[in-house]
This record gives sequence, structure tokens and C-alpha cells, in this order.
Amino acid sequence: MVKTVSTAPTVDVIVAAHDLVKVYGDGDAAVTALDRVRAEFHRGTFTAIMGPSGSGKSTLMHCLAGLDAVTSGRVYLGGVKLTGLPDRKLTAIRRDQVGFIFQQFNLLPTLTAQQNILLPLDLAGKRVDKAQLQSIVDSLNLSQRLKHLPSQLSGGQQQRVAVARALVTNPQVIFADEPTGALDSRNSQQLLAYLRHCSNDLGQTIIMVTHDPNAAAYADRALILSDGHIVGDIDRPNADQVLAALRGLGA
Repeated sequence: MVKTVSTAPTVDVIVAAHDLVKVYGDGDAAVTALDRVRAEFHRGTFTAIMGPSGSGKSTLMHCLAGLDAVTSGRVYLGGVKLTGLPDRKLTAIRRDQVGFIFQQFNLLPTLTAQQNILLPLDLAGKRVDKAQLQSIVDSLNLSQRLKHLPSQLSGGQQQRVAVARALVTNPQVIFADEPTGALDSRNSQQLLAYLRHCSNDLGQTIIMVTHDPNAAAYADRALILSDGHIVGDIDRPNADQVLAALRGLGA
């Protein structure tokens, strides 16, 4: 069951959605992408968000990450209420407490791998923790690629650079939007195994939007969306369970 709450979340809850509503457009053209969604995401958990096209999964992630304003309801991140925050404070929270991994990597082509990794710290004016950086780089097998430009890296290497960039600020939560969509099956499996390691062994909270039941099987939990509602919450999902849930929605 999806947990519901009426007050500010506890310290163990890293991200919480309280009665989220997101409507695009007005009048007869209005489309309700999220309809009173309630969910909590606990520290050190790996959650996959799934659903048919148009179900609201990407909208939910964008609202949880503070990338999109909600029509009504509340979003909490690390106990801080994001909804209603001034843009400057919201930007600072996203920069300091949130890591992002995107399908298309979003690396700056003129920066080396190391410069791309350190970009969030540079923008925040923060010093580099060299020991932490080395640990992240070593764990992702990037030590020999730090001076390379993105064009000199394979797709899998580029995505690992993007993961390192998401981790380097030690964020409260990492949002991953179809992170394996541009990767082959081998690199996809390696990336997903690494994300699971970050969650299980390092206590990192990860929220991933994916269309792939095999990717969802790496998560601790799969939330299934349909027409802006959470219609399924699968604990320790496997690919067959997720696929059956999606087929039941006609996906």
C-alpha cells in the first residue's frame, strides 16, 4: 500500500507527495496529469515509477524534483516543503540536495569528464572532496577517462560520468529519467546494478522513471501509475509482476 500522510514527513522519509494535483491547460482543454497522488520515499530505497504513456510518471518525477510546479498539494524533500518556495531557494535545493540522471546524459561537450562531474560543485562554489571524488570515479571505472571529452567516450562511459556527476554533491535523492534508454543491454545491466549498490550499500535514495520491466526489477519497489493515479505498489518487484501489472492497464 502507498503510505499516506497528513503532516510533514519524518526524517526517514526523504521525498513525500501529499495530494498532488497537476493540471495542464484550462477549460475544455485542461488535462489532469496527476490526481491527488500520495506517496512517500524512504531513505536508502530504490523506487521505479512505471505506467503507460501519458500515465503521469514523468510529471510525478518532475513535481517531486521541483522541476515543475504543482496545481495543488504539497511536495517535501528532506523535510523541506518545496511547494511555494521562491525560485532562488528552489534552485539551491535542486543544486545541493538533488542529483539527476537523464536518458541523453546531458554532458557539456566542451568539458572533460572530470569537469562535467565537478560542474555541480563549481556552480555551488563548493570545494571538492578529493577522497569522495576518487571513490566515486573508481567505483564507476572512470579513472582512465577523466581527461576525455564526451565525444571521446562510449555511451556507457558517458552515462557513468552522468551518474558520477549526480553523486558528487552527496544528494538527498537521485532522480533518474529513463537512465538506460540510450544504452545497450550490457551497459544497462551494469548501470542498474550500480544504482542498486548505491541504494543498498551506500544508503542513497533513488527514484527512477522507466518503461522497462527488467529495469524495474532492480528496484526495491515499483509504483504503477495510470491516468494520474497510483494503481499499484509492488514490493521487491520482478519483471513478470511488473509486466502483468502493465498489461492489466492495456500498456
